[in-house]
This record gives sequence, structure tokens and C-alpha cells, in this order.
Amino acid sequence: MNEIIISLGGSLIVPDKLDIEFLKKFRGLVLSHVKKGKRFIIICGGGRTAREYQHAASAVTELTRDDLDWLGIHSTRLNAHLLRTVFRKEAHPVIIKNPNKKIQTSRPVIIASGWRPGCSTDYDAVLLAKNYRAKTIINLSNIDYVYDKDPAKHKDAKPLKEIKWEDFRKLVGDKWDPGLNAPFDPVASKEAHRLGLEIIIMNGSRPENLDNYLNGKGFKGSVIR
Repeated sequence: MNEIIISLGGSLIVPDKLDIEFLKKFRGLVLSHVKKGKRFIIICGGGRTAREYQHAASAVTELTRDDLDWLGIHSTRLNAHLLRTVFRKEAHPVIIKNPNKKIQTSRPVIIASGWRPGCSTDYDAVLLAKNYRAKTIINLSNIDYVYDKDPAKHKDAKPLKEIKWEDFRKLVGDKWDPGLNAPFDPVASKEAHRLGLEIIIMNGSRPENLDNYLNGKGFKGSVIR
């Protein structure tokens, strides 16, 4: 059985401050499916923590793109250590930093973090899916759908429940930028498209929605394929 790959947005772990209630609900949901025999690889984003560190450093001195990326990567590693601790009994004891290395473990949960400059944890999730031969990535963030334009700026933005890779990539472009806030980053999208992966975009703050998807029921979200 293929592992379930989840790209967990840092905005869910630290929306403003650490969201303990979310961590409790997320842990309970994952463990309920572990009891059913499912296995999970969860890669953590940096979210607000990454952006605050990047902003603070940039306000003091001029930074390179690599500097910004490394601040983001280490933010993902902090979040990953938090999650590994939350799943202490069930998780492989070492956080996966290189998504190209396949881990042999009997533990039902593997926690991963950012890898290297030039890409986001979305791209790392794609590499994990390739490495573990998974066909789907569940991307959990704080948005309900992919929209045809930024809903924060355009009140008439329309949700897209299904979208083809060609159309999605026109929305997000082709270039990666540290701190980029997109449903799925451009570099990751290009590789996922090439590999023929399916990406599920959904709001992770509603655990019952993820539960519905994992149980093969209807869910609220977007499918990119």
C-alpha cells in the first residue's frame, strides 16, 4: 500500500500563534486512520514563522535568495520537530530532510521538512510521492479551493473544483520565490504535471473534510490533475 502524502501548510500549525487545538484534532484524525492500516508521510511548511524570520532579517540587512530560503527551510524543520513530537510513539524518530532518500521503517508515520534552497515543501512533497510511488498529494492549507484569481484581492474570484495542470500552471506561473504564497508552488507544479500526479487542495482547518476524503466520501476542495 502506498503511503498517504500530506503537505501540511505552516499556516495551520502557526496561523498567528501555535494552534494547539488544530494539532490535537490533526493527531486524532491521523491516528484514527493509522488504526485502519494506513501509513502517512507528512511534510511541514514554514508558514508565518518563515515569513516573520525572513521579514525581520530583510529589515536589518540585504539578504540573498539563499538566505531567505534557508530561513524558510529551518522554519519547516522547527514545525516538523513539533509534529514528530506530537506523533512520538507512531512516528519514525528521524525527520526526513532529503526527500530523495527512502526510509525503511515499521512506524506508520514519517515526518519530513524542507530540503534545500530553490524550492518549497510542495516540491519536496512531489519528490516524496515520486520516491514512494504515490499518485496523490493532499495539500492542506487555509484555503477551501483553488480560485481563478486571488480571493483576497478580488471579491468575484471563482472556486475551481477541478482544474487541469495546463490551466493551473498558467495561474501560478513558472518561477519560485522565497515566501511565495500560492496554492501549489510553480516548481512543484511543473514536476507534478510531468509525473502525472493528482493534487488535492483543501482547507486543513476542517478535519472532518480530510476525514471524508480519506474515507472515499465527498469533500470540499479542488483537484488538480
